Amino acid sequence: MNKVFLIIQREFLNRVQKKSFLIATILLPLIFPAIMAVLVYVSIQQKKNATKQVIQYVDNSGFFVPDSSKFLFRKFDGSVDDAKKAFQHSESYYGLLYIPKFELSHPNGLTLYTKVNPSPSDIGNIEGMMANRVKELKMQKFSIDQKVLDSLKTDISIANVNVSDAGQEKASNSKVLLGVGVAAGILMYMFIFIYGAQIMQGIIEEKTSKVVEVIVSSVRPFQLMMGKIIGLASVGLLQFLIWIVLITTLSSVVLAYFGLQMPQQQMMNEMAQNNPGMQAGPDITSFMEMVWQIPFGYVIFNFLFYFLGGYLLYGALFAAVGSAVDSPAEAQQFMFPITIPLLISYFGLFTFILDDPHSSISVWLSIIPFTSPIAMMGRIAFGVPAWQLALSMVSLIGGFMFTTWVAGRIYRVGILMHGTKINYKVMAKWFMQKG
Repeated sequence: MNKVFLIIQREFLNRVQKKSFLIATILLPLIFPAIMAVLVYVSIQQKKNATKQVIQYVDNSGFFVPDSSKFLFRKFDGSVDDAKKAFQHSESYYGLLYIPKFELSHPNGLTLYTKVNPSPSDIGNIEGMMANRVKELKMQKFSIDQKVLDSLKTDISIANVNVSDAGQEKASNSKVLLGVGVAAGILMYMFIFIYGAQIMQGIIEEKTSKVVEVIVSSVRPFQLMMGKIIGLASVGLLQFLIWIVLITTLSSVVLAYFGLQMPQQQMMNEMAQNNPGMQAGPDITSFMEMVWQIPFGYVIFNFLFYFLGGYLLYGALFAAVGSAVDSPAEAQQFMFPITIPLLISYFGLFTFILDDPHSSISVWLSIIPFTSPIAMMGRIAFGVPAWQLALSMVSLIGGFMFTTWVAGRIYRVGILMHGTKINYKVMAKWFMQKG
């Protein structure tokens, strides 16, 4: 055990003391706010200096009323064919909008001619403008007053309250839980993949430099593998915590400099603007209560558990691959099968889990060890029964022990092999080899 600890200490200090670690740990949190600052500045300047695009139009319906909030419209007096010819030889118009005669029940045939592909937002703005105009015409046809129509609109807000078995009531909000689930699941996917690949890269480097032959003369290959995996896990956690603190702090400073706010503050302000009654404060207060009622300690504990569990599970497989090959290029063929469960859980997060975190497939994805780190973090904020969480944790520990055992049998042979053409048959032979 002392030898494993020494290897962990060596891997940790070796990584932390490198200039590349210090640069990545400190520079990345600086780069992220810097990129944000540049993008925000460019966006602000672009909005200040932006000029509206000019669109020429031919209206055969007689119904069109230009809305100049997004574009400037210029009417063309003539046929659509003449307008096309004029537009073709003109550089001052963004597009040509053709509005044929149409029935209000079926407003078909509207066409926008452009010389470049318009953005989805441009198309959406024009479609929205035309939809509003058709709506106005329909209201006129049926003699419906706009004030009457507006009075029919009623905003409904349903409060969500969770009731425990003991009868305790707690406010909940699905959108807030959705955000927590998405953030936790994506972070889990990123860090397992990134730091798992680092294990493989580190083992390949030591193997090719012959350093490993000196190390295994005093420790068993399995101890070396475990030390490298746990040591890099410690580096990953340290780097992750530093990134979170620095990025959050510096991003807040950058946004404050430009007079902007963090996303959660913007969301609260938008809620207040859309609902004037919120200005008094009760709804904002209740929203903040819902946020603070999320068990962040519980979520963070589970995040750390599943990060370590998932990292150790996949880290063992990446270590086995790194020990078997002599270069990163050779490792590519073995990496894809390892990442398939990660991809399944990542896509399942958005397809099944966030849509219905309590469905059967969501439950199974959060219990199977190879998919549980991402899937369970997507479910955790929505409330997971204790037995499911316990079963998932036990399964993950068992999965880690299984992959470590499999990887260890491959590692003990592969780490000392050089120049061997590696395939799955050879790795299976190493696994079955006694010794």
